[in-house]
Amino acid sequence: MDVTTAAEISSKITIPVDLAVGMVLPHDITEIKDTFKGRAFRKGHIIREEDVDHLRRLGKEHIYVLQLSPDEIHENEAALLMAGALAGPGTEYAKEIVEGKVTIRAARDGLLKINQEALLQFNMLGEVMCATLQTNSPVRKGEQIAASRLIPLVAKRRLVERAVAVAEAGDPIIKVLPLRRVNAGLVITGNEVYYGRIKDKFEQVLREKLIHLGSKVCYVGFAPDDPLMIAAEIQKCIAVGAELLVTSGGMSVDPDDVTCQGIKEAGAVDIVYGTPVLPGAMFLVGRIGQVPVLGVPACGMFHKITVFDLVLPRILAGEAFSRRDLAAMGYGGLCRNCEHCHYPVCSFGK
Repeated sequence: MDVTTAAEISSKITIPVDLAVGMVLPHDITEIKDTFKGRAFRKGHIIREEDVDHLRRLGKEHIYVLQLSPDEIHENEAALLMAGALAGPGTEYAKEIVEGKVTIRAARDGLLKINQEALLQFNMLGEVMCATLQTNSPVRKGEQIAASRLIPLVAKRRLVERAVAVAEAGDPIIKVLPLRRVNAGLVITGNEVYYGRIKDKFEQVLREKLIHLGSKVCYVGFAPDDPLMIAAEIQKCIAVGAELLVTSGGMSVDPDDVTCQGIKEAGAVDIVYGTPVLPGAMFLVGRIGQVPVLGVPACGMFHKITVFDLVLPRILAGEAFSRRDLAAMGYGGLCRNCEHCHYPVCSFGK
């Protein structure tokens, strides 16, 4: 592709700022002062006498007057065309362009999905850009998830048409999947809890995480370190209509840790045990019929964020996990264990 600058392709007249009174600005002019960064003058502003000194303080000694040919496109028109192609289901964008940029936001709570290969091809075109949050990030309605713009003030129209074609060619580049609101069944395992030697803390932790994502707990069962009793409690969850099963504890290599066996006894299939994520290496995923099963190791009680927090939104978005899916989570799968947790605004799981 030609790397052609805006100055080379557009018919622009450059005039001294003190001769520009009465003319129309073709783009926003930004002001940076102390901690403020924003528009000092909007595109379309008619320059007045009193604006001249202000423009000079912003370093503007000359002003462009644009005369676009039919094969040229202005940054504002380009931004709207690209946003319309980039923004998929569950997203929205405002028609107002700020400094040539259009912002794409989540139109609902959900799970952000980015078509990374298509985004790369879009950005490889050179004079267009789109920046996004990481794929698989849980997002809230109204949250900024991406932004796009034409990099020069003016570009060839065919470049933007190519960018739009790339964005529209396959699966949307940016979309937000809704999360199912499910009835979850919890099975708390371990002799120490079942026989009252210690107070259970797992139920509250798991319940809060599920509620935070819009789901609720319909049954809580307790079982000792006995595979058949664990399996029986899992089946009770299914009997009362649980659409998601979560077990806690009993996932390590100790001889009394038999929760994995209990999950198998309950009829689970497609089981994948072990993940390259810390905390959460001894995590399990599987299913009983169409009901997902998640086996949470003891770290889920002691760490604020674990692999459970990475997998749960994706399960609620309708995803199934293979060994390859879990293996891919090793990249970015190490929690920093920050003193003050900022998840999901951090690198964990990204």
